[in-house]
Amino acid sequence: MTDQADSIFASKRLGTLIGLAARQWRRAVDLRLQEFNLTEATWLPLLRLAQAEGPMRQKDLAAILTLDTSSMVRILVNLETAGLIAQRADDGDRRAKAIEITNAGRALVRQVETISQDVENEVLSGIHGDDIAAMRRVLEQVCRRLTMSSDQSRQP
Repeated sequence: MTDQADSIFASKRLGTLIGLAARQWRRAVDLRLQEFNLTEATWLPLLRLAQAEGPMRQKDLAAILTLDTSSMVRILVNLETAGLIAQRADDGDRRAKAIEITNAGRALVRQVETISQDVENEVLSGIHGDDIAAMRRVLEQVCRRLTMSSDQSRQP
């Protein structure tokens, strides 16, 4: 990295720098997933569904992804049309939709995870393992605090 780039990054607020890193990371993964016709908007719901212990309600998936209902509906229609998910009435509430990932969706998630891991390995190569562990601990703490702050601001 050049001295000029170092000074540009040093002048950024931490939140801005974290956001920039996240956007660039997602873009790197998205570029590699173009051959599968996937973007973060489509692979991230698949990943969350694959990680779930069972079918998820549409509203719960939207909340996890911080998406509004109309955006979630469009994404789910596209994923269902591609045969990557199946939707059905929820057993506990017939008005709600239960979404589950199909075998084709699971196979695609395995490819997404491999590509994502490849990007991570490349991005972090040359960074000492202790630094990576420290970064992970700090970012986890930041995420926990932001979540607590959000939860507290929602309470009456």
